[in-house]
Amino acid sequence: MNASPMSFQGLAADPSALNALRYGAGTAAGKDDKTALKEAAKQFESLFMRELIKSMREATQKSGLMDGEGSDLGTDLLDQQFSVQLSGLPGGLSEAIQRQLGRQILGPDAARANPLPAVGEASTVSRASPGPRQASFVAEHSEAAATVARESGIPASFMIGQAGHETGWGRSEIRHANGANSHNLFGIKATGGWTGKVAEITTTEYIDGEPRKVTARFRAYDSYADSFRDYARLISQSPRYQEVMDNLQSPVAFARELQEAGYATDPNYAAKLSRAINATLSLQRSTG
Repeated sequence: MNASPMSFQGLAADPSALNALRYGAGTAAGKDDKTALKEAAKQFESLFMRELIKSMREATQKSGLMDGEGSDLGTDLLDQQFSVQLSGLPGGLSEAIQRQLGRQILGPDAARANPLPAVGEASTVSRASPGPRQASFVAEHSEAAATVARESGIPASFMIGQAGHETGWGRSEIRHANGANSHNLFGIKATGGWTGKVAEITTTEYIDGEPRKVTARFRAYDSYADSFRDYARLISQSPRYQEVMDNLQSPVAFARELQEAGYATDPNYAAKLSRAINATLSLQRSTG
């Protein structure tokens, strides 16, 4: 980080530098926020790793498993080196620390504008291996989602991922009885005083944890853009989804809050949705 009070290696060697690091992270808002926070998070993780390695070494030495002639100074330097090498790895602790620092220092608005993956999400993205259908779906809806994202604050990737999950990436979109497309990407039902067009279909609902086939009425739109706008209006303006809007920094948290708010009856909805959002993020990164 710029003008850091102490080097990355220096922090690992000197735990007393923790207060100085807090100060350096606190000034990140006036500099290159993302880079500064990333470096601060790596340093915090390095310090943690050093203490962990030290504790493990002390435990094994007491048991007599690692007795040797090396000096305490040499051992300490080796621990420092290991802690630096093990810090900042993809999917590691530093990502969670960076996310937390971002919330505390930059505020929720900045965190929402640049959502970071939650712990474990990086490995989920790498396992998703989205294919051509997903890629085509993301490309088709990117422009409309980006427009609504600017209006609502909901990340475009979150909306596209949810639309992909709800429609099977375009394979099972809701249609009228005559086969015409309803453009309903989010499975929003025609309740709550809806006065627009309606598509009535047979769908699966989970009742007492068991899947049941039921007939339901869904909202219909003139375009996909209208579907994105109606979804964003529902999520951002309904008190029911306030916790969802408070968790736009993480696909996992976003999906969890949607399920807890009762968006869907599937007991595994949050896990499925977070995977779909991560697949979307992976595609966006690969084409960005």
